[in-house]
Amino acid sequence: MYLYSLTLQQATGIICAINGNFSGGKTQEIAVARGKILDLLRPDENGKIQTIHSVEVFGAIRSLAQFRLTGAQKDYIVVGSDSGRIVILEYNKEKNVFDKVHQETFGKSGCRRIVPGQYLAVDPKGRAVMVGACEKQKLVYVLNRDTAARLTISSPLEAHKSHTICYSVCGVDCGFDNPIFAAIELDYSEADQDPTGQASSEAQKHLTFYELDLGLNHVSRKWSEPVDNGANMLVTVPGGADGPSGVLVCAENFVIYKNQGHPDVRAVIPRRADLPAERGVLVVSAAMHKQKTTFFFLLQTEYGDVFKVTLDHDGDHVSELKIKYFDTIPVAASICVLKLGFLFSASEFGNHGLYQFQAIGDDPDVESSSSNLMETEEGFQPVFFQPRRLKNLVRIDQVESLMPLMDMKILNLFEEETPQIFSLCGRGPRSSLRILRPGLAISEMAVSQLPGQPSAVWTVKKNVSDEFDAYIVVSFTNATLVLSIGETVEEVNDSGFLDTTPSLAVSLIGDDSLMQVHPNGIRHIREDGRINEWRTPGKRSIVKVGYNRLQVVIALTGGELIYFEADMTGQLMEVEKHEMSGDVACLDIAPVPEGRQRSRFLAVGSYDNTVRILSLDPDDCLQILSVQSVSSAPESLLFLEVQASIGGDDGADHPASLFLNSGLQNGVLFRTVVDMVTGQLSDSRSRFLGLKPPKLFSISVRGRSAMLCLSSRPWLGYIHRGHFHLTPLSYETLEFAAPFSSDQCAEGVVSVAGDALRIFMFDRLGETFNETMVPLRYTPRKFVVHPKKKLLVIVESDQGAFTAEEREAAKKECFEAGGAGENGSADQMENGGDDEDKEDPLCDEQYGYPKAESEKWVSCIRVVDPKTADTTCLLELQDNEAAYSVCTVNFHDKEYGTLLAVGTVKGMQFWPKKNLVAGFIHIYRFVEEGRKLELLHKTQVEGVPLALCQFQGRLLAGIGPVLRLYDLGKKRLLRKCENKLFPNTIISIQTYRDRIYVGDIQESFHYCKYRRDENQLYIFADDCVPRWLTASHHVDFDTMAGADKFGNIYFVRLPQDVSEEIEEDPTGGKIKWEQGKLNGAPNKVDEIVQFHVGDVVTCLQKASMIPGGSESIMYGTVMGSIGALHAFTSRDDVDFFSHLEMHMRQEYPPLCGRDHMAYRSAYFPVKDVIDGDLCEQFPTLPIDLQRKIADELDRTPAEILKKLEDARNKII
Repeated sequence: MYLYSLTLQQATGIICAINGNFSGGKTQEIAVARGKILDLLRPDENGKIQTIHSVEVFGAIRSLAQFRLTGAQKDYIVVGSDSGRIVILEYNKEKNVFDKVHQETFGKSGCRRIVPGQYLAVDPKGRAVMVGACEKQKLVYVLNRDTAARLTISSPLEAHKSHTICYSVCGVDCGFDNPIFAAIELDYSEADQDPTGQASSEAQKHLTFYELDLGLNHVSRKWSEPVDNGANMLVTVPGGADGPSGVLVCAENFVIYKNQGHPDVRAVIPRRADLPAERGVLVVSAAMHKQKTTFFFLLQTEYGDVFKVTLDHDGDHVSELKIKYFDTIPVAASICVLKLGFLFSASEFGNHGLYQFQAIGDDPDVESSSSNLMETEEGFQPVFFQPRRLKNLVRIDQVESLMPLMDMKILNLFEEETPQIFSLCGRGPRSSLRILRPGLAISEMAVSQLPGQPSAVWTVKKNVSDEFDAYIVVSFTNATLVLSIGETVEEVNDSGFLDTTPSLAVSLIGDDSLMQVHPNGIRHIREDGRINEWRTPGKRSIVKVGYNRLQVVIALTGGELIYFEADMTGQLMEVEKHEMSGDVACLDIAPVPEGRQRSRFLAVGSYDNTVRILSLDPDDCLQILSVQSVSSAPESLLFLEVQASIGGDDGADHPASLFLNSGLQNGVLFRTVVDMVTGQLSDSRSRFLGLKPPKLFSISVRGRSAMLCLSSRPWLGYIHRGHFHLTPLSYETLEFAAPFSSDQCAEGVVSVAGDALRIFMFDRLGETFNETMVPLRYTPRKFVVHPKKKLLVIVESDQGAFTAEEREAAKKECFEAGGAGENGSADQMENGGDDEDKEDPLCDEQYGYPKAESEKWVSCIRVVDPKTADTTCLLELQDNEAAYSVCTVNFHDKEYGTLLAVGTVKGMQFWPKKNLVAGFIHIYRFVEEGRKLELLHKTQVEGVPLALCQFQGRLLAGIGPVLRLYDLGKKRLLRKCENKLFPNTIISIQTYRDRIYVGDIQESFHYCKYRRDENQLYIFADDCVPRWLTASHHVDFDTMAGADKFGNIYFVRLPQDVSEEIEEDPTGGKIKWEQGKLNGAPNKVDEIVQFHVGDVVTCLQKASMIPGGSESIMYGTVMGSIGALHAFTSRDDVDFFSHLEMHMRQEYPPLCGRDHMAYRSAYFPVKDVIDGDLCEQFPTLPIDLQRKIADELDRTPAEILKKLEDARNKII
């Protein structure tokens, strides 16, 4: 079995983010690392975040830093990854790619303790960079420029210290003196030697300064001083002429200013009044903003509160450190302050935010300062504050993020053409159920009812040079309605259009006159209001029309073509006639090329299943140039011109080309390339779009021509970053459409469907899915679908939080204690329930839940109706229970029908050692059509029931290392059979016929059988490789797919002969099992597929995303990406793609210096999986490299692109 791996939705979580002028010039960009992907983002003038460039680096990005050489105009990016190399990238604006400027190898690959790459620190003047490991090693590279102003890099200088753990490094700003780097270090050499544990309890963290002597080219430890053991982060303080230099040490509960030869200046971090005393406050992200004369820091704590830190200094002496409460936003992995007054917050979980500064926190607020630090017997006296609504910031945009994706199921609950992906995302109060549909999201601008059923719609400008459209023209079966576009859209009667007849086409002809084609003739309306009419000869009427700005071709009944051209004066002149052999099904004329008088090509579709290209040149007018036969009669034709591109903003080289698109009556879209000189057709591709014949319309997207196809659902064909995308739109069926441009909506589409006129525009291009979101209360763990009623049941649980009742009570108390306070009057608060987010000063999603003691758990079971997104039932679990697993089960006695089993645990503790009070299995029955739950009974068990599954009218439960079979009793579940021989903890159970597939938390899969006559469960096969399972899925009778916590996906299969032997053996392999083979099962499964995804996979499922397509294995990951593994059906495809992958590996090594083969084989050698993500980088290669690879494969680049497109279209 060979599989093709393809990422459908890129990772959406962000590990780290930096900002700088990477493209040169004034604009600031944000570079973000999403695990193995490097993205460049930029806020546009409307404050929306746009992705400029995105590249997969096939390696784990661990850290990013930006630096700029003195006097330079643009920033470089330094990447610390798992490649054992330091890589410096420069963004090339012309080609829209990252260029690798330097790549220096210093150690082994992989994320290891002592190989640098985890920490990066840059000298603020851009003269050196330090790359550090978690332990022992630090290397310093000197950066300079040569005579041609190119960046140079020195060989590495070592700053190692063995037996030292490093917590944070940063550059110290000391002007143009020798560069200095600061690090928080902990020496554990004594703790290692001391068996009593005395030394480890006394180990002390130190702040160490390393100096790089540029004259001697040597790094030395300059200064070291003990620092709080809670210190976790360093922030550079501006130096030289800008400030006092030194560093801010962020420690638990404190921020301390430190510098060599300067006394410590310490201030307490204010804490929330409701925080339990046992919890400290740590800073998790920081940003500095420097203005001309002053600077300030924004520090964010682990609870999401942002504090503004300022230093009062005189020269190099700091007299006071102030920490003032600024605002509260969701906890971020990185925050970036941009010069334009934006703050970008890369959230740890959930959606990322772009905020605008309303103020910079100069108003009085809760403040703690080094000058009023009070020491008492217990330590320093804390300062308390109460979170409030945003005052200094306002959110203007958010970027959706699925991180972390906890569970997903692919189901077609809405009876749409393609299934939906139901996924559980997020953590704590930011959790959500997201329903993903393949397709682009669109925003509807307006919908208005029309007086009848319209058949078509067009928009026209009055003059070629106009920016916006002047009229919307709607055709009905017996009339034409003209609407003028202004502040509002109103009907007009003085436009010159004939309104008593239906229209076939309306357009601008020449520079400033309008044309209306109706069944009886052509009406030509000049700018000054003069009207020319051309009438059809005899009783014949016009059936089809094709037109561009200067040419018109009409087809009369019987198949006669008449060709008109606009002359210099703007008059329409009849040029040529031509009889076709039969009726014409559809027509289109190619757009007029730049600087030409006319377009050369006319396409004619006939009912004899052909499409012909005719010439419009005066020399051979209406002569047939080429013929293409198609599988069904064409319904609609469209020429789409693709402008030439040399890199530019779509990042790919391609020459100008002309595509002919045909929508056929069997619902297929057929695309062929038209030779721009001879008109010959070549390289055809087809794709099934839907059950209705597609109608094709030319529209413009981001200033380029694109194609809208209206079948049983709308599709958009457009070019995005060098790839041609054909993506469905998440919208209802449309009949007819036209491009629309007005001052409110520059690039929209106006369409008709039913009796309504709809105006809409496209949101984010390039996305595979769009989402609908249902907020949840706690971190979702698992969910199941009620098989008959199609309702979702979700179990959610959180540690260290209060239940809803306790939170409400605490809120009330806090309002009563604070009286009206600054939050407005208390009674207004009580009634503000209708618009919760606005009124509620403590919106949980923004502030997080109040923290409780760590052994306290909250949990709930929720029933959601996905169609209406309503929660029909919400059960909070009482007395410290947390739900972990859930399944639906039908017991033998059909008294209750489908029941719900939920596995819970009471009083779970992970630290200092794992401990619990008791486990339970709750049985609920569905009442009120499945919308409510009612507890039947709960059964106490001795461990945590992490896996539940129905099996032959009973319930299988995995409780610790025990697999147990239960039946339903009146008061509790009754034990029927068990097997205690599993190695560690059972985390997944799947069944098929009489086989049970059990996943162990660290020992991969066990295949079991249940003998009913002897009432015995026994294991007949297991895996020989230990695997820490995170997800599993049953593929077929002998095959299981699994994923482990190191980011690998693998398939195991029971050998055919063993499987048959067990099925035929009357004891079912039991004799062998009883003999016992070295504690293992008598048979072993074979690993047949192995692939390193590079991201922890949390869920696997077999599903088909296209109607009638074959199934793929879909997976979701912690970082929020969704991917698919699709099985190849032919050996030729396997050969082709494996050779393409091999050439791509050689010719286009990954950006961060990791070897692609080694990356995909990070833990186990990659086996029988071809990396589609690497193959899909083919179109971004330079054109000569594309040709070189294509020649070696005996293909043309176009054929390779077609293969890649086909492979993707089989999956989604």
